[in-house]
Amino acid sequence: MIGLVGGVGAGKSTAAARLAALGCAVIDADQIGHEVLATEGVRQAVRTRWPDVPLDPDGQIDRRALGRIVFADPRALADLNAIMHPEMGREIARRIASARESAPAVVLDAAVLFEAGWDALCTHLVFVDAPAAERVRHVAGRGWDEATWQGREKSQISLDTKRGKCDYVLGNHSDLAYLNKQIDQFFHRIVCSH
Repeated sequence: MIGLVGGVGAGKSTAAARLAALGCAVIDADQIGHEVLATEGVRQAVRTRWPDVPLDPDGQIDRRALGRIVFADPRALADLNAIMHPEMGREIARRIASARESAPAVVLDAAVLFEAGWDALCTHLVFVDAPAAERVRHVAGRGWDEATWQGREKSQISLDTKRGKCDYVLGNHSDLAYLNKQIDQFFHRIVCSH
């Protein structure tokens, strides 16, 4: 059970995709968060807490608008996490149990792995490291400016703390081949040796 963390835009999704190509089951906590936010109970709880948050054309909560609210206010972010994390945790546990039946390893790609306590589900913790300039460049592809990136980064525990809690560090400082080589070595040492 591999927990995958790193700075915002460090390449966690790229690392997760490589591990998936090697046969691992990948659980994307961000995707689960989107699914959970769309459930009736969570949507109602969010609308009760923030009645003015707009809805998108499909009647779902506008995630960008909600993000602008909660990432600007630590108390609002804590309130959202209190609504979301328990539901997400239950879904993550369900998916882990299902994936363990058929995959050699399960990867949990979760930016807030430590903040949510999901690291307790993992046997190996991996930090994807990349320089700040590269991370800013990566998130620009998502339509984020540097201020948005900094706000998201500040809402999480520090990179030094994350790195210090991890068993392994993958350096995303060069090209994709370099990152993939490190991932392959990690996979063969951890997964194939068991």
